[in-house]
Amino acid sequence: MEANIANYFNTLTKWKKELLSLRKIILTNELNETLKWNVPIYTDRNKNIVGINALKNNCALAFFKGALIEDNYKILIQPGKHTQMARWVKFSSIDEIIKHEKIINSYIQQAIQIERSGQKLEPTLISRLEIPFEFQVMLNQNIELKLAFNQLSLGRQRTYLFYFAQAKQVKTRTERIQRFLPKILAGKGMHD
Repeated sequence: MEANIANYFNTLTKWKKELLSLRKIILTNELNETLKWNVPIYTDRNKNIVGINALKNNCALAFFKGALIEDNYKILIQPGKHTQMARWVKFSSIDEIIKHEKIINSYIQQAIQIERSGQKLEPTLISRLEIPFEFQVMLNQNIELKLAFNQLSLGRQRTYLFYFAQAKQVKTRTERIQRFLPKILAGKGMHD
């Protein structure tokens, strides 16, 4: 695994110094380092706590359960309007990271304690999400599909529903749904 982590940092051309600085801070919190989804993820007791990533205009420190962190310094950002749990902090310089080091450590410690306590955020009910008509018909006609879909995590369900709903034409929606039926039936998310 260490070779894969080293390869990740060696391939960076932008934000390398900043991400290495974040990495150094994170590792002082006795988290385990691994590579998931092709980015460094830091875990405690095999549970994801934080990750780091190079973005186009900055780099980010992502907290998997960031919505539960007491953000006294108002630095946590919701990555997207549909993101419920994750929060991140974006940085565009080493100076910013150094300036926020104590806060970063504090938030990491909070994140570890949140994970260890089993604390959870009540997710948005799936019934509030729009299910594309074509997919609803398939769910109504195929009990196995309906059971498999309902057993997916809300996040995985949301990912599928948003992807299906983005298609403007019935033909495209139907093709997307058909393409992912085997994954849904296997109990997997789109990106698994």
